[in-house]
Formats: sequence, C-alpha cells, structure tokens
Amino acid sequence: MNLATLDLNLLPALRVLLEERNVTRAGRRLGLSQPAMSAALARLRKHFDDQLLTRAGNSYTLTPLGAALLTMTGPACDLLERVFTCQASFDPATAEREFTLLTSDYAAAVFGAGLARALHAEAPGIRLRFQQVGPTLVDSITDFLGAADGLLLPHGLISGYPSLDLYTDRWVCLVADDHPDLGGPDATDPLTLDDLARLPWAVYQHPHDAPAARHLSLLGVEPRVEVTVGTFQLLPAMVAGTRRVALIQERLAARLGPHSGVRALPCPFDPVPLTEALWWHPIHTPDAAHQWLRETAARVGAELQERTHRHPSGG
Repeated sequence: MNLATLDLNLLPALRVLLEERNVTRAGRRLGLSQPAMSAALARLRKHFDDQLLTRAGNSYTLTPLGAALLTMTGPACDLLERVFTCQASFDPATAEREFTLLTSDYAAAVFGAGLARALHAEAPGIRLRFQQVGPTLVDSITDFLGAADGLLLPHGLISGYPSLDLYTDRWVCLVADDHPDLGGPDATDPLTLDDLARLPWAVYQHPHDAPAARHLSLLGVEPRVEVTVGTFQLLPAMVAGTRRVALIQERLAARLGPHSGVRALPCPFDPVPLTEALWWHPIHTPDAAHQWLRETAARVGAELQERTHRHPSGG
C-alpha cells in the first residue's frame, strides 16, 4: 500500500459513516451533501472491497470488517490530527490549545493540581483536560496514547514508550480509626501479614498496585476482596467504620483530613515503591508544545519531590 496514493480525506468520512451508520447524518456531521457522502462511501467500499454498511430493514448494520474498522478509525483520526498540529516553536504565554492527559484520580490530585497551577500562571491560554483511565488502557495503550497528549501512570504496567519520571511514592495500608481488631488510633501494635490475610479488603479496580499485589501473592497472601471501587479517593470511605484494609499511596493518604475516619499504617512487607511517570506517543517527541509540557511537568514533579524531602510525612 502506497500511502501517497491514498486520499486522507476519506478517513474522517470512514469514521463518521461507521459511527452514524447513516449517509445523511454522516454528511451532516462533516458538512457534506448526501450525494458527496454517498460518493465517499462508494470509494471506501471499492478501496476495502467490502460493503462496510449493509441494509437491514430501515437501517444499516456494519459488516465484520466495518465493525473492526470502527475501533481503529477514531484513534487514527486523532493521531493524524496531532501529526498535522505539530509545531516547530511554542510560546506558552500566547498559545491557545488544549492538552489531554489520561490519569487516575490519584495522579490528578497529587500531581495534576500542581501542573494545573503552573499552567495557570505561565500559559493563560492553555486548557488542561484530565481524563480518567479505563480498565482496558493497558491492553490498548497505543490507541489511548495516540488519542491523548500524555498518560500519568507508574512504572511496571507498560513499557516500550517514551516516558519521564516525575516523582516517587510509597504504599501504605489504610484501616479504620476504630478498627475493632487493631485497636484505636493510638494503638502501637504493627499490622501483620496475618492481619492482611484474614481481614477483608477494599481495592481499586485497575492494576496500579500490581507490583505490590504480586509481592503479597509471593508471600502467600491473597486479599479477600469485599469492595472494588473506580477511584483511589473512594477507598477511605470504604474502609472507615469497617474491618477492611486497603493499599493506598502515602501522598494521597497524607491529604486525608482528621475526620476521615481512617489511618495509614506501614505495610508489614516491603512493597515496591511507586515511580509516577509521564508517558507519551513517540509522535509527540519532537513537537515544541509537548516539549514545553514535558519540561513543565518535570519541574512540577521535582518541586513535589523536594517538598517530600523537607516534609517526609506530608507528600
């Protein structure tokens, strides 16, 4: 396939046709007449040697190839748009654009807030969008990175993409202030592996703590999960007033208020420290705007790390 012979205008047409499954609505989205949209569909059918859309009563359904293409056209369009918006120079004081970062609620709270403050001070025309990661991210990382400006994710889950280390964190165990088996908030007895094995757990639904969880498994501890949540910041509410235990990042635990009903205890094993990084698609590496974003992120991460050295328990 010679890319030079392809009409790239057909890519957005393919995307909306597969999404709308209707020529008229697809044309309306692209600002094209129905005859022009029909002509685009005919060219796409010829190119793929497939009908893509087949009539079923008063509507259309996707062929197997059409359904397969539907999952690829969105990321392809997003990536193509980013290719042609690359810049040789970038002035944050005057630029107007939006950066989308895929992230967990933990990284948005601990690191993203500082990054947003830096952009507010230095780049008033820049908008920052934090988009919650989904459970399929690790399995479809190329598609996700192609559709975003970056990903905030710790090491140990993905590899093979450019990354910038931002800061480090540690895992701690979260239990209720009034845990009936562990004493009150002034109790001094350490948490044990036997405690982790017999107590019920609240866990985050994505594998961000995978290295720590694997370590537990190697020690013969298989958490008995009672509650699974979609954000780290929901874990304290699921632990307070119960016998449950949860793994949570020390920096996030340090942000909990005095009336949260929970307390953080050292883990009775030595979990792998967490190194949070900014990951990006290689196509963004030479872009001046992304270079500035990475430099700003590195500075914010360094400031966060420096505060930790000054105040080890505060994050």
